[in-house]
Amino acid sequence: MRDDSIWRSMLFVPAHVARFVERAHARGADACILDLEDGVPLAQKASAREAVAAAATTIAGHGTPVLVRVNQPWELAAADIDAAISTGVSALVLPKVNDAATVHAVAERIDALEAQRGLRAGHTRLIALIEDVQALPALDAIAQSTPRMLGMILGPEDFSASAGMLPVPEALTLPNQMVLFACRRAGILPFGFPGSIADFGDAKAFAQTIRLASRLGFVGAFCIHPAQVPVLNAGFSPSADDVAHARGAIAAFEAAEQEGRGAAEYRSKMVDLPVVVRARETLRRANASLPTQQETT
Repeated sequence: MRDDSIWRSMLFVPAHVARFVERAHARGADACILDLEDGVPLAQKASAREAVAAAATTIAGHGTPVLVRVNQPWELAAADIDAAISTGVSALVLPKVNDAATVHAVAERIDALEAQRGLRAGHTRLIALIEDVQALPALDAIAQSTPRMLGMILGPEDFSASAGMLPVPEALTLPNQMVLFACRRAGILPFGFPGSIADFGDAKAFAQTIRLASRLGFVGAFCIHPAQVPVLNAGFSPSADDVAHARGAIAAFEAAEQEGRGAAEYRSKMVDLPVVVRARETLRRANASLPTQQETT
């Protein structure tokens, strides 16, 4: 993974289902998440764990970055981590993270495994999945717990269950923003959207939710169905007009600075430093977005 890459779409693929693994790279997602947790029945956890290394090699061999979602509790997670750490796995997704101590324990185990297996120190990044109201007071500690932390994301279904609410945008906007603010304070990537990940049947409504997420500052998200992938890729990518506007605003501000002014006018709006900061972020995201792979038949 390039250090400046942003995964707009991360598609869950059950690690134990060969036909899904074989086509995972062709779904157009920026990355695939080999799932060892919710997508795998308890009776098949062991077989999925045994399959994960070969599955990661297959998908990564086609140029698609691979993440692995491990299990919770620790007894299962430890075995999953041991099976997952390899050249083909770019990151682990840690479910049900409620405190920084959990992340520290995982990071220490990865340190040892990378050294044993000849991997570059820090090769394996982490994404923390926030799925319980108990995690909210610890968001900053989790986000800043290790240099391996790439980003955080709210798990809408489990979080909503823990809060006794429905996974609807009105209820999920605030906790998603809390996660986003903690990510920004820590300098890591905010993933997610204020809605249910299970709602893939209404493409128009899902696209509206992703547009809102992008406006709120999120940069990418998980998805469970291939139909969600193009919506995420489009919704989290700055448009050509966005890029052109950002470049124009920056150019106008820099010209004003040369004249000794602290603000400029561009397209009938004032451009000052906060506007320029947002414009530069737009260009960074445009440059960091990975090319969308075309689905094959």
